[in-house]
Amino acid sequence: MEDSPIETIEKFRIFWKNYIFQSFLAVLTMFLVLSFLSLEHVAIIASIGATAFIVFAMPKNLTAKPRNVIGGHLVGLISGFLCTLIPHPSFSAISYPFAVGLSIFIMVATDTEHPPASGTALDVAVTGFSLDVVTATMTSAILLSLAHHFLEPYLKDLV
Repeated sequence: MEDSPIETIEKFRIFWKNYIFQSFLAVLTMFLVLSFLSLEHVAIIASIGATAFIVFAMPKNLTAKPRNVIGGHLVGLISGFLCTLIPHPSFSAISYPFAVGLSIFIMVATDTEHPPASGTALDVAVTGFSLDVVTATMTSAILLSLAHHFLEPYLKDLV
């Protein structure tokens, strides 16, 4: 059931320090991510931003767990890469959505569901696979997972 506006205000009044602390952690994390990735990979930056939201605003959610964050983005990278192997550019209308569908299928089959990782798959399918993208994506996922692991006792679900 959705909180009423009064309940939302009361929750903020009680947990305002968590709202500030957890939002600051997301800012810090995204600063580090942007130091690794170039802006040509805007979809991966967006998917890591969505991951930061899940990790810091919904830390008790299953999709915020390290297995899901790291595993999901790894699945996204692999799915996107496999779709870059489709040889002819005229198949891009099929290969881009297929990257998303394949990533969903593999994440669900391997119990590594992490919705933002489908954005990673789409970015790799569209812009291509590179070691820089793998390094930046996995470094970001690991950094977020480490933050989650060590800070989880201090993090509260804000949504």
